[in-house]
Amino acid sequence: MNEPGHPASFDGQASAAIGDLTGLLDALRATAAERDRDGGHAAQEKQWIADAGLLTLAVPREFGGAGAPWPAIYATIRAIARVDSALAHLLGFQCLQVVSVDVWGNPAQRARYLRGTVEARWWWGNAVNPLDTRLVATATTDGGFRLNGQKGFCSGTRGSQMMTVSAHDPQTGKPIFAVVPTTRDGITVNEDWNPIGQRQTDSGSVSFAQVKIEADEVLHRSEAPPTPHATLRTLVSQLVLTNLFVGIAQGALEEARRYVTQNGRPWISSGVEKATDDPYLIQRFGEMRLQTVSAEALTERAAQALENAWQKGAALSAEERAHVALATSEAKILAHRAALEVSQNLFDACGARATHAPLALDRFWRNARVHTLHDPLDYRVRDVGRYALSGTLPDVSLYT
Repeated sequence: MNEPGHPASFDGQASAAIGDLTGLLDALRATAAERDRDGGHAAQEKQWIADAGLLTLAVPREFGGAGAPWPAIYATIRAIARVDSALAHLLGFQCLQVVSVDVWGNPAQRARYLRGTVEARWWWGNAVNPLDTRLVATATTDGGFRLNGQKGFCSGTRGSQMMTVSAHDPQTGKPIFAVVPTTRDGITVNEDWNPIGQRQTDSGSVSFAQVKIEADEVLHRSEAPPTPHATLRTLVSQLVLTNLFVGIAQGALEEARRYVTQNGRPWISSGVEKATDDPYLIQRFGEMRLQTVSAEALTERAAQALENAWQKGAALSAEERAHVALATSEAKILAHRAALEVSQNLFDACGARATHAPLALDRFWRNARVHTLHDPLDYRVRDVGRYALSGTLPDVSLYT
């Protein structure tokens, strides 16, 4: 189990895949509070992530990538989230777009785009959100499309070289999925991302005006039934978020420990000389740790379940896939709660002086609050409850 407070202590699989990231993590932590206040685009920090060789973690080895196992990829995302969950989000969504090409692309597309990611060190942006139907795809006579409209919540698009995109096809009533260079004529990446947290995820909107999509850039026709393996993309996405939550909880716990040991004062009626001897403070830290390690344990369990399913490829059954979805929901529920509660309890542990704005200790809660609104927790608890009561496994959806 990875220990909060030791951000570079990955498991064996992760260490083999990515090496020692101590320098990167220290550099990100040093400026995280300032960059959270400023918002905007973290170009220098994204370059550091690229220089560390992390852009190709999810690219299969046959195309020159690291081909890292999912537990190692998520350990990396989690470690970065402890110090900067916005940059961890960008890396997680980089892996997600790579997976999108891997499961939706034909052999030629996989070779072109995955090898290109390795050779050109592309950052990928995300404009895939089938629920947002404002972007319309009009079929052209050559098998391609013209895109017009807008997409929201396009994480990682600013500063990216390539993006995946979904658009509503009125002829079929379903979305089309494609790959397009971010700099193509007619694409405008809008700088309109200004939330209370996750302020450097480059998640603004993207506008499209008569953007040409070539026939060989169209990835997945959603009218074709996807295989259980292809639908693992959704669970890859959900476990990115889950590991962000766990990393936020771990980071909040570590910052609370650091603050209390350096600045804490015992309560006047505690009868002790040091804050770290206060029995109620010890109790609070015990509860925070229990929440964090429990969430991490279920998250690592889900990551291993995903890895096992991923390795089965086309042989993966629908029932096996559904068990991974269940494990993912169980982990996400605990991680969701841990991120919010530990980042809130940080202030009860640290006291009034910890609200000094320049410390930016509120960033953990703000980051957690923004991300935990991604999809309703109640429906995940419902799915887990159905399985516990009647053995009914979750259905495949955009979120499970």
